Amino acid sequence: MLEQLDDNTVEEIARIACGGEGYPVYRRGADLPKLLRQSGWQDVPDYRGEQRRAWLVEQLLSRRSEPGALDAVVCRLADNREYLARNEPLAAAEVAAKLNQILVFEGFEVAHHRGRPTVRPYRPEPETVPGEPGGTLHVAMTDLVSDPALAEVLQGRLDEARICDRNGAFASAIIMLGSLLEGVLLDAAMSRLPERERPAERDLVLSRLINLAHEHKWIQADVHGFADKLREYRNLVHPNAQIRKGHAPDRDTLNMCWPVINAALNDLAATSTAP
Repeated sequence: MLEQLDDNTVEEIARIACGGEGYPVYRRGADLPKLLRQSGWQDVPDYRGEQRRAWLVEQLLSRRSEPGALDAVVCRLADNREYLARNEPLAAAEVAAKLNQILVFEGFEVAHHRGRPTVRPYRPEPETVPGEPGGTLHVAMTDLVSDPALAEVLQGRLDEARICDRNGAFASAIIMLGSLLEGVLLDAAMSRLPERERPAERDLVLSRLINLAHEHKWIQADVHGFADKLREYRNLVHPNAQIRKGHAPDRDTLNMCWPVINAALNDLAATSTAP
């Protein structure tokens, strides 16, 4: 699909692959031949100390007209398996987002199907659907959280959940949403309750925060019930919890979590006493 990419686009793919300078994953020059071999390329020349990006650009351009060659490299860059040894669960989603920022100008994008990356023609998201998947979010994080630094962190969690959602990293997206829920509920408990009524630090776990928010009517009964299910899936951050559950989160699981987050944030905003 990518046989006709512009030279500048090829150079940007190489820049993303090499990393550094604000890009998600840094690769040494010696790592680049392995990346190409892992992409399915045969007869990859050795790296002999050349400038990293120049070496990779040369390799990509030399096979640009070979059907599927660049597609394979792009897909490998967005493949979760590429980052298993690095222990960077969000790397594939972040790299895919970077790739899509440049591929859109060529009319393509990286997407995930059943957890595996693929290159496809660009599909713009419908402009008529506002808010997050599964509903509409009516508030900004700064409307909910009293601490600006915490609001920035939680906005980052929301943005990362969006990246993971778009790129098929369903478990990672749910973990980000659970972290976000814990953060906003903790802030509510600390900012809305008199100091004498605040839970002890050892009790500031998500299950207690969900119940506390319901007891004080900061969230409605429907959010209370479904938020506990989100908490259960958030706990899949522990691999053994997923084994015990016997279920890996998929698109349907994540689609059930988004409305919980939207409703929780909207309820918290509606019950806030902040001016």
